[in-house]
Amino acid sequence: MKVTRVAYSKNVNPGKYAQLEEQALRLGCVRSMVWDRYGSVAGAGVSDRAIRDQWMVDGTAADFDVLANAWKETVRDAVADITASRAAAKTKVRKVIALRDVSQAERKRLYELLKRDQWASDPYLSRQMRKHWKRGRNRTRNQIIIRSDNVRTFTLIEGGNVWLAVPGLKPRSSVAVPLGTTVAPSGTLRVLLRAGRIEVHYQIDDATLKSAQRPCGTRAVGVDKGYSEVFTDSDGQHHGTELGDLLTSESDYRKVKNAHRAKLRAIAEKAEESGERAKAQRIRDNNLGTLKRQRRSAAWQRRVRNITFQAAHAVADKAGVIVAEDLTKTFTGRKRLGRNTNRRLAAWTKGVTAEALQTVSERRSSVLRLVNAAYTSQAIPGTSSLGKRVGDQLHCTRCGVVWHADHAAAINILDRDADPDIGLYTPHTRVKQILQERDRRRSRLPDQDSNTTRQCRCGERINRFQPTVIKE
Repeated sequence: MKVTRVAYSKNVNPGKYAQLEEQALRLGCVRSMVWDRYGSVAGAGVSDRAIRDQWMVDGTAADFDVLANAWKETVRDAVADITASRAAAKTKVRKVIALRDVSQAERKRLYELLKRDQWASDPYLSRQMRKHWKRGRNRTRNQIIIRSDNVRTFTLIEGGNVWLAVPGLKPRSSVAVPLGTTVAPSGTLRVLLRAGRIEVHYQIDDATLKSAQRPCGTRAVGVDKGYSEVFTDSDGQHHGTELGDLLTSESDYRKVKNAHRAKLRAIAEKAEESGERAKAQRIRDNNLGTLKRQRRSAAWQRRVRNITFQAAHAVADKAGVIVAEDLTKTFTGRKRLGRNTNRRLAAWTKGVTAEALQTVSERRSSVLRLVNAAYTSQAIPGTSSLGKRVGDQLHCTRCGVVWHADHAAAINILDRDADPDIGLYTPHTRVKQILQERDRRRSRLPDQDSNTTRQCRCGERINRFQPTVIKE
């Protein structure tokens, strides 16, 4: 498996940055042209090489005013993005076909047309692709792709930091960029220009990483994602407990900052309406910039990823099998929890959490199993009865034991891996029916300890998992 590494520039010259910015803007026009012409039905089955050959023949490439290797790599990258967006739409269309009431032969025919990019010839597939594949638009104008055979690095002193020679706009000219690392990037490079700093993205084999040499555990562990922490496992241990404070503080900071920016923007608009254009321009230049905001956001994202991946490694240290909920599912119908709570939850990084679980499990040779998480944080562990959820506490309405909701969810997620009735895509309404039917069957069973009341099994579950609970 390949992993991406990023090298950052160090004290880059403003003149050099301006040269690379101009080149990135021109290549952004090339990328936009690819999306405009081939980002729809016209691009189905068209390769990047065919586009390159056509543009070289009809003279389109002569208007780009960049080196041939630069715009050819940009075309290849843009076509790959279009192919990825089309593949995502195909996945949704396949689910629609699977639910359609047709014969197996007809379903197979539709799958074949979809696979061979011949869906435009079938009216039904054409309608479904238009519905699920929204036409994209390029907004990327800050990237330069360097082919692997054009990468040239050097050092000024032995053992010093690496310099990268980025091909310029003219033949046999390059822009030397100092990097803040002693490791030379290799392979195909993606150069990004962000807020006055240059980022060099490249891929390496994950087998060379130190974390790939760390062995995983031997147990099966269930994990539940959270907001105040990254994971809570079925042993009751919390991992990445600083995540909640980090998300809350950044969300509250952005609320205050954006309110001030909105006020200044309103002043600038009012000044421009009254004819004070110089005042409006000064406000936009000095108070409404985005460089500091982008730098802060990038630093915050790195901290979130660092905490999340450390938590995933902590789980893999003791788990050979990690059972988790499917975080790729889109949840709708959020409860009305108030403006501040909803705003903080909107910053919840479940995509990074899913990526960390997948990447760390593959790198350390542990097994990741995804299960249906419906009602896992509301069901009492060891039973099929639904408790009363109050904040982060889950109250058993029969014996009065109070569970930590995330701990209970982690235990239920681990048990659901072996549940034959609840699959990954079982609707949540059906999951609730299954749990209620099981609870009713348990209620009708004779109790060995009492002839009048049925005892809850929370105590046995507590002794097995030893959670932190509060008995009322």
